[in-house]
Amino acid sequence: MPVLSSEQCARALEVMNEYLAAPKNPDGRTPMEVQAERDRKREDLIDGELKPLLDGYLAGRVPLDEFKSRIDGINKRHAYWGFKGIKGQMFFNMIVNVADDPAECDQELKAALAVPANEDVARSRIKTFASYVRRVGEQHVEGGGSKHGRPKLGSIPFFLSYFWQIQDRRTCPVYYTNGVNTMTDLNLWEPGDDLAENYVLFKHIHEELAEVFSEASGRHFGLYQVEHVFWFKGGNPYGGDKPLQRPVPEPGGGVTTLVVEDEGRVSRLPESYVPPIVAILPRMARNEAGLAEAAKASATSIERAFEKGVNAAFKILGYETKLLGQGQGRVPDGRALNLDDSYGILWDAKIRASGYSIGTDDRTIREYIVTQSRELKKRHHLRNIYYMVVSSQFADDYDDAVRSIKMDTDTNEVCLVEADALVAMVEVKLRDPLQVTLGPDGIQRLFSFSGVLTADDVATTFS
Repeated sequence: MPVLSSEQCARALEVMNEYLAAPKNPDGRTPMEVQAERDRKREDLIDGELKPLLDGYLAGRVPLDEFKSRIDGINKRHAYWGFKGIKGQMFFNMIVNVADDPAECDQELKAALAVPANEDVARSRIKTFASYVRRVGEQHVEGGGSKHGRPKLGSIPFFLSYFWQIQDRRTCPVYYTNGVNTMTDLNLWEPGDDLAENYVLFKHIHEELAEVFSEASGRHFGLYQVEHVFWFKGGNPYGGDKPLQRPVPEPGGGVTTLVVEDEGRVSRLPESYVPPIVAILPRMARNEAGLAEAAKASATSIERAFEKGVNAAFKILGYETKLLGQGQGRVPDGRALNLDDSYGILWDAKIRASGYSIGTDDRTIREYIVTQSRELKKRHHLRNIYYMVVSSQFADDYDDAVRSIKMDTDTNEVCLVEADALVAMVEVKLRDPLQVTLGPDGIQRLFSFSGVLTADDVATTFS
């Protein structure tokens, strides 16, 4: 029985046609050609490394610790699935870490990771594994462990389906968060509370669209190809040109942002959860034409408006924020604190059309990081301090400056955050505020290394 209505199929076909008609990338390949090459690499990796490793573990020839470590290493070298993120490897680590009985954990994982023979078995395995994960998580907390160390049940469909598709990639789609969000945005489906039923319906929609897309396009669409259409639609919702957005008053007060093509005509309802003050940050970071004049008309400068937007993003994420900067001497532009997890962020916002070079300001930066971090650690007893720069993009000459800042200050890491990435953080947080925390099992994980952070890194972490 079909899951989708004719209207829903028509909407999905619109996105498929956009994907097929997408222009070439700067490297001369279309998105479809890029994904086809990626698929070949995925299949080669499955057949050459992943499936033999998984078969060895399920047969008892590879111990659990070795299996987990090798899976981690493969996915770090080949980021084709997003498994190194929170719902993949981090979830795997948490399960093993909280389990009091290693033998039972090994047995439960083997039972859950084996590809199910049919959908009824898939439902049963998800439910059984969820019961086990819930139990060991509760025991971990009752024994005095941190709630952040408890594996989240919402990660189970992605985690299991990753291993299932290694064994049967033509039948078992990977339960990507991006795919779920895109289906929701397109009004194709709204997941419920039953994890097992969610996965089966997710699978049915992929199968149904594979037939619909194949018939309409004259091309072969399998599960991978349907997945690519969803990634094209929702993988990076902030890139490229977007239709004009304007606030429209609601009858009961407040505003709703509607996407319009011509003044007065609504072409499509919005899909992003991100409010306008944050959504515009990538354009401001690039100093797009007309924005400086728009800021002046709003009685401010584009630089200060950009700082306010970055501060708003941190506030929406749930941090305790404070704007600094203008008129306050040598200080960063702002700070964001998460007292529950004992860390703070000192941040600067830099508008650059061609990318920011941190090496030009690193002496001043070191001075105020030292002052501010000492004050924060004294007042709030913070364990970790991160220094962050938000800009459009970054020049490649940051290694020496980052190394110098880390050696001369108390900051743990120096994070160079593209504005697109900050917007992506707000998107994932607003979509799933209970699943995406600010702690080490959530947003803080993004700050665990120095260097450039992109929207793709955020998407991979929360896939």
